[in-house]
Amino acid sequence: MVGKYKVITLCGSTRFRDAFMETQKRLTLEGNIVISVGLFGHSGDDEVWTEGTKEMLDDMHKRKIDMADEIFVVNVGGYIGSSTKSEIEYARANGKRVRYLENQ
Repeated sequence: MVGKYKVITLCGSTRFRDAFMETQKRLTLEGNIVISVGLFGHSGDDEVWTEGTKEMLDDMHKRKIDMADEIFVVNVGGYIGSSTKSEIEYARANGKRVRYLENQ
């Protein structure tokens, strides 16, 4: 398994913290470099909601998508919110493959 590793950025609602952690672990063990969110605003990381922070984090996540070969959407129960929709559109517009935890 040693060699060239695919880089995958996780996208999805931060309310799914446990699913993010499980997905990150699984994809890492499959031999991928996984980039995730830095804070889980909908799961208790209240720093996200201070002035200007959410905008910075949203922009930073687009840069994480830029670094990735593909994105993996953590869409528990099929849920995809507006921020995640924007990230999916951004990834597709930049030629990134998009995969989903749950089928679309």
